Amino acid sequence: MDRTVTLKELRPGLPKVTADVAKKFDRYIVTKRGRPVMMLINPEDYESLIETIEILQDRSALKRIRKARKEARAGETISLEALRKSLENVSN
Repeated sequence: MDRTVTLKELRPGLPKVTADVAKKFDRYIVTKRGRPVMMLINPEDYESLIETIEILQDRSALKRIRKARKEARAGETISLEALRKSLENVSN
């Protein structure tokens, strides 16, 4: 959940904000004089965002994602058992 907090409010509330960010993956927009100055997010959340950006910048990955979505919508899927057999053949 995104929350907004002023820099003045953040100072005494930092332990609670830290706990919310760490445990609940809350995101805090910190403002100063009504303007956003920083964002506090969980490191795992940050890494996930960076990974998503990298994937979206990779044209070949995007092409594969679009193709997979199109195939899934068309019902062109395989069963989990068939996938397992296929992976076993690759590893042998």
